[in-house]
Amino acid sequence: MSTIAYGIKNCDTIKKMKHWLATENIDYKFHDYRVDGIDLSLLETFEAALGWEAMVNKRGTTFRQLTAEQKASLNRETALQLMLEQPAMIKRPLLQHNNHYYLGFKPDQYQAIFLTK
Repeated sequence: MSTIAYGIKNCDTIKKMKHWLATENIDYKFHDYRVDGIDLSLLETFEAALGWEAMVNKRGTTFRQLTAEQKASLNRETALQLMLEQPAMIKRPLLQHNNHYYLGFKPDQYQAIFLTK
């Protein structure tokens, strides 16, 4: 079983996820985009599994600071480029568990992923 959580360590949702995983004694590796980096190949892997629209964090400051033109012209290529340049635009956390990918954190969702047999 392999689990990697991707995100940014100071994100509140990441902190909640880490707390939940620790409470449930679930082993995982944390990949901080700002510390460990991200490349186009990894982004394309995520995009193939989740779709670029789902990956864009539209609630975040980074997205809200885009110009109206940038938002209007958003497509797969421009979104991937923006996420590569500004990883805070990627919805968090992005979880890779047993070759499946999940976005966001909700305790019920993680309960189903990790604890339901």
